[in-house]
Amino acid sequence: MPRMIFVNLPVTDLPRAVAFHEKVGASKNPQFSDDTAACMVFSETIHAMLLTHDKFRQFTSKPIVDAHKACEVLICLSADSRAEVDDLVRRAAAAGGDADPLPVQDHGFMYGRSYQDPDGHIWEVMWMDMEAATEAMGKGA
Repeated sequence: MPRMIFVNLPVTDLPRAVAFHEKVGASKNPQFSDDTAACMVFSETIHAMLLTHDKFRQFTSKPIVDAHKACEVLICLSADSRAEVDDLVRRAAAAGGDADPLPVQDHGFMYGRSYQDPDGHIWEVMWMDMEAATEAMGKGA
């Protein structure tokens, strides 16, 4: 069984956060969701647990970072093509997120963009042509 990842993120408005991530392409797993948390499924192995601040505080005694003012984490999702990268960022912006808070990366064999969700979390979306990347890295060695 492949390893799974559950990224836990504090959110200020759970219904708004759920709606945003559904518009970007995640689906809500009701089995692991309630009024304080929502499990958003991006793939069979990637999940985001959106937690109200009260719920998030149950797991840490550290202050919750305001992601609009400080960086707590950068989350990167892979995409199958350059077009998919652009589509995800477009959907995020249409859903109320901010497109490209980080510089666009275009190295030919690797292409990436980013979006910021309404709670300030930054999501990177990257595509890489593995064959071309391997070849490019081999020439540099």
